[in-house]
Order: sequence, then C-alpha cells, then structure tokens
Amino acid sequence: MTGTDVDGTAREARAGTAGAFWRYWSASTISNFGDAVTSVALPLVAVVLLHASSLEISLLTAAQYAAWIAIGLPAGVIVQRLPLRGTQIAMDLIRAAAVVSVPVAAALDILSLAQLVVVALVIGLATVIFDVGNSTFLPMVVSKDELTSRNSLTSASQAVTQMGGPSLGGVLVQVCGAAVSLVFDTVSYAVSAVLLRTLPRPPRAEPAATPEPMIELIKEGWRYVARHKVMRPCVMAATLVNFICGALMALIPVFLVRTLDAPAGLVGVLIAGEGLGSLIGAALTTRLADRLGTARTILFATLTGSVFAVLMPLAHAGWGLLLFALGNMGFGAGVVVLSILTRTHRQTVTPSVLLPRVMATVRFVSWGAIPFGALTAGLAATALGNRGALWVICALAFLAPLALWSSSIRRMRDLV
Repeated sequence: MTGTDVDGTAREARAGTAGAFWRYWSASTISNFGDAVTSVALPLVAVVLLHASSLEISLLTAAQYAAWIAIGLPAGVIVQRLPLRGTQIAMDLIRAAAVVSVPVAAALDILSLAQLVVVALVIGLATVIFDVGNSTFLPMVVSKDELTSRNSLTSASQAVTQMGGPSLGGVLVQVCGAAVSLVFDTVSYAVSAVLLRTLPRPPRAEPAATPEPMIELIKEGWRYVARHKVMRPCVMAATLVNFICGALMALIPVFLVRTLDAPAGLVGVLIAGEGLGSLIGAALTTRLADRLGTARTILFATLTGSVFAVLMPLAHAGWGLLLFALGNMGFGAGVVVLSILTRTHRQTVTPSVLLPRVMATVRFVSWGAIPFGALTAGLAATALGNRGALWVICALAFLAPLALWSSSIRRMRDLV
C-alpha cells in the first residue's frame, strides 16, 4: 500500500469516527432537551392539575432517581452483556411510551399522582441503563486523547438543553397546558432512537465459557472504585452534590411558584439559569484544567459553586429573582466542572472490561443520593417552610468541597 493510500485510509477512518460521534452527540442532545422540558413540565402537571404539595412533588423526583438504587449496580452488567446499541434504542422507546401516557390520561380525565409517580419510576429505570450505556459508548467512538474535549462538548450541550429546555417547558405549559407539553419529550426520545439506529454496532466481548455470576461482576466493579485513591473521594463529593441537586429539583419549582409567586413561564427561565452556569463551566473546564490541573480545578470549582448556592434562599419577588438566577447559575457551573473532569478520569484510567461496571457503581452511589435529597427537601419544607428548607439544603452544599479538600486530592495537581 502506498503512502497516499495509507493517508487516505486514515482520513476515512477519522471521518467515520467523527461521523459516529456527531450522530451519538445529536441523539443524546435531542433526548436531553426533551428531558429538560419534562423536568419542568412533570412537576408543574402535579402542581397545576393535581394541586400537589411540596412533599408530593418530592415523591416524583424520588421515584425517578430511586431507579439508581433499584438497578444501578446490575445496570453495568446488563449493559456489558446486552447489545449496546439495541439496548440504547429500547430505553428511548420505553421512555417515550411512559411519557406519552400522561397527556393521554389527562385528555381522558383519569390522571392521578400515582400515575405520575409510576411514569417517573419507569423513566428513571430506563434512564439508568441508557446513561450507563452512553458513558460506555463514548470511548468507543472517540480516541482517548479526545475524551476530555468530547466530554466537555457533551456537557456543554446538556447545559444548553438545561437552558432552553426548562424555558421552553415553562412556555409550553403556559401556552399548551402542562400535560400536552410532555408530547415534546415523547418526540425527542423517538428521534434519538432513530439516530442511534444509524450508529455502528460496538464490538461485543466474547462470552466466557462459564459466565461469571452477576454478583461477582458487580463486586469487582465496586472494589475497583472503593480502593481507588482518587476515584473514591471524587465519588463521595459527587454523591453529596447529587443529594443537593435532588433536594433542589424537588424544592425549587414549589419555592418559585408558591413562595416567590413566579409565573410558569418565568419558572422555566429561572431554572434554566443552572443550564447557563453549566454551559459556562463546560466551556471553561478544559482551559482551567490545562492551566491549574484537573485536581486543583475540581477543588476550587466545588467550593465556588457552594458559595453561589447560598444566594438562592436570599431571593425575593421582583428584581430579587436575579439573586436566585445567579446562585443557580454559579452552583450549576461548579457541578458540571466536577462532573466532566471526574468522568473523564474514570473513562481514562479504568480498564475497558471494567468500565460499564465502574460507571454503574459510581452512578449507583452518587445518583442514588438524589431521591434521598428530594425526600429530605420535602420533609424540610413541611417542617420549616420552603425558604427555610432551601437555607438548610444550600448550607449542606459545603459538604461536597469538604470531602475533596480533606482527601489526598488537595495535594495533587492532576487526577491520576
């Protein structure tokens, strides 16, 4: 083969890989945009149509993220053993069917809080497997050297959907009604499934002659995370952050609507402040990591995000809503920097055969904290009121940087 032929083949390979990444990215972004619409529309369905209380709203958030507790650990083995692309498509279609049941039930006047909780649970179960698969898929369509930049791009895209999705969700709720607005998410899942269908099938590992029991595979992934000197404190920090995020997801819609009297359209815009902060954080992550080092960047990003969070309970009606938006934006920026750099670290240092199980273990522990945060917020709001509960949650946000600063990471420049 001549040098020209080699160069041409290399270019074709790079182009094919790039094309696969962009289809992967498009599917994820479209699906995430629909998710962001639902993140506002589903609780507003409960608030507006069913007159749900703060505690009942917290049940919705808890149901969706309780799936990480239910199947978070087995998800890694499931993803490893099933055809990855087909599994991703199936999870999109399951979520589409669950979401579309809400406007159908509303049209038939049979919608109940119990149905919303079941829908949230089904979405959560499918999302667990989808997210573990997505994290496993990415290293198969990009090179190791591109992981940080591609993770930054996907996080930036998620940030854009967090900005546009809630805003659009609030507008759709106000114009079309809360239940009808969920049709948008149904369409987004369907489009994502079509795009995933165009991706190449990832290679599957040859099955062992005697398959290892699932519990042993789960234990192996768990031990790898628990014994890793860098991964362990990062997972602890992520768990504390997600506890706070779960509490905020449950508390913020009720706080904005009932304490600050914000209309539905403005609620979406204010919640979208987190997306703007995430976009800024994602755009700066690679530059900060290059200049400061990945370890130092997550140390300062988590601390700064916690300081910004304190602005949210200071908000009041009128121009005081800007304090809420600024606090939400700053906290979101800190969260996304932590997410990008710790996720890239896991994808880089973990052996490929362990990666699905490691990603599932981390998600099980860290995302499993979200429903507990949501329920804590609901109970705190019942006892202290919405503003008092928000003060407690934002004060607890400082536990995440404490977990990192009290570990060996404080002496590192980069995560290794």
